[in-house]
Amino acid sequence: MPDSTPTPSVCCAPLAEAPLSAEDAADLATGFKALGDPVRLRLLSLICTSDGGARVGDLAAAFKVSGPTISHHLKLLREAGLVEAERHGTSIHYRPRSEALGALTDRLAAPPARG
Repeated sequence: MPDSTPTPSVCCAPLAEAPLSAEDAADLATGFKALGDPVRLRLLSLICTSDGGARVGDLAAAFKVSGPTISHHLKLLREAGLVEAERHGTSIHYRPRSEALGALTDRLAAPPARG
């Protein structure tokens, strides 16, 4: 399954070093909004800690919500560019998009202490 999700910008300094442009703020907000739900945050954690990609069935088994609910949350993570999906036979495997996750964490990086 080809992934057509946009890649978040990775161009700019951490929040504490330079103000965000409106475009950068919109790009980052999409990723942070996707992570603002406990189910999606936990899904991302499971995907990141899986070895070689997490299958939908395995992910769904870890939650007390319906399969369609898990699919909806995975779709939102994909649309935010945080994970990618690949079909393997009849199952879909999800992997983290390291560059997108790095863009979010790099922007939150604290500046070095000033003495």
